[in-house]
Amino acid sequence: MTITPLSHNTRPEGELLPQEAACFHQLETLGIGYDRVSSEPADTMEKCAEVSQVLGMPICKNLFLCNRQKTQFYLLAMGPDKPFHTKDLSAQIGSARLSFAPEEQLWELLHCTPGSATVLGLMNDTDHAVRLLMERDVYKAEYFSCHPCICTSSLKIKTSDLLNIFLPSTGHDVTVIDL
Repeated sequence: MTITPLSHNTRPEGELLPQEAACFHQLETLGIGYDRVSSEPADTMEKCAEVSQVLGMPICKNLFLCNRQKTQFYLLAMGPDKPFHTKDLSAQIGSARLSFAPEEQLWELLHCTPGSATVLGLMNDTDHAVRLLMERDVYKAEYFSCHPCICTSSLKIKTSDLLNIFLPSTGHDVTVIDL
């Protein structure tokens, strides 16, 4: 896999997809610094592991979930090596029968495609239909890593900037969970 060298506060060269350009614009508007690498699509955790080596930290696994009725949606940010058991998570958040949400909902609510689900997509969830869940180790880490709504770039930002600047700008809260 081809991966660019690490750059600081620099967008990828060339024309960006609208959802990616919007992420960079939001980070810049809020004054949130970031380190970035670009790569071929890093749409699996195996590919993300290669990108993580250049980025200097693991990229979070982001799962877009919903209840059985598809009326409640969740974005789960967790460490790449953490096991995920729906029963354990369901009990913590009071939602039975969690499953992966449909791709159409991922695009409609977060403007992300499969393999690109990201906390940064919450800026597109103006109706606050998605509840953010963060695994405790990710929440407590100094840095947070994710895609900017497209899996050909990966970012490293301070977790404190995510929690104290970015999320308040979107009107979303975080629920810390244990896996």
